[in-house]
Amino acid sequence: MTTTTPVSFAAPRTASTDRAVGIWLLGCCAMIFAMAVIGAITRLTESGLSIMEWAPISGALPPLSTGEWQRLFDLYRQIPEYQQINAGMSLAEFKTIFWWEYIHRLWGRLIGVVFALPFLWFWWRGRLDRRMTMLLLIALALGGLQGLLGWFMVASGFGDRTDVSQYRLVAHLGLALAIYAYLFWLALGQFWPRPERSRDPGAAGLRRGAFALLALVAVTILSGGFVAGLNAGLVYNTFPLMDGDLVPAGYGMLAPWPLNLFENHAAVQFNHRLLAVATVLACLAIWLWSLRLDLAPAAQGGFALLAIVALLQLALGIVTLLLVVPIWAAALHQAGAILVLTAALWCLYHLRARRKAARA
Repeated sequence: MTTTTPVSFAAPRTASTDRAVGIWLLGCCAMIFAMAVIGAITRLTESGLSIMEWAPISGALPPLSTGEWQRLFDLYRQIPEYQQINAGMSLAEFKTIFWWEYIHRLWGRLIGVVFALPFLWFWWRGRLDRRMTMLLLIALALGGLQGLLGWFMVASGFGDRTDVSQYRLVAHLGLALAIYAYLFWLALGQFWPRPERSRDPGAAGLRRGAFALLALVAVTILSGGFVAGLNAGLVYNTFPLMDGDLVPAGYGMLAPWPLNLFENHAAVQFNHRLLAVATVLACLAIWLWSLRLDLAPAAQGGFALLAIVALLQLALGIVTLLLVVPIWAAALHQAGAILVLTAALWCLYHLRARRKAARA
């Protein structure tokens, strides 16, 4: 009697492909996802300048006495945001904005701990090969750089401005998304070290299209950072027209002209609208393209999910605009942007063309 060995679809466990490592990395991604939403709320509540000191260690503790609260409040009252916008704010009102910034910074510290300690443990137990160790050390360095960049951003609001620089805000957001995407890609490699290859030869062209789409998604999200940085969502709260015009009248009012792309409220909001619609159309187009090809199931399902998430994100963006940027809607819109990015990364990772046959 012949016995048949059962077929296993699980990846062989090696130092570089470990499900426990993958779960840990996905946990870090979830914390970064939450950090982005907390950061959005911090921005929306105008809380980012409430802590005037950079204290990576001692700052982990909140004020523990009335005197300490008063000292921090006195520091805040020295900057233009208080003097020009929040003059007369009470200590109780200051505590409200302080807690959002404190939670934002504390969550960043927790991300560092949740990343560093398991990394050391996995490395000590030999669960990481040399390549993976180096890739994770790069992630650790990027995390440290993100902390410095966050303080660099906050410090921009201590001088003559009443808020932080939109350029530094976008840089901070961009690095956060880059770290998220980097860790998510590494996590996928732990679960699917050898993704199933699509049999259709057209998969190679579709993969190039997916790369272009990922770039468009990233640019669209960063353009939203300029909208947030300038509070440009608080004007032109109609859709699809902007005060009755397709292109707002003040689009090119700044000189030199390139400044309009980053400092003109009308232009920044229009550009984000245009990029958002283009992104959704691109997601729908690439999904329709994928239906014509014989793709691996993970890739095929990913493109359908990407199209759905993109449509929902566009609807949420319109609702946020029409309601004049309520905090709950804007925070969900930030979360939706990361979900679109996640779906695009999933599609790109699982879309692998078949190998070319070797020549005789």
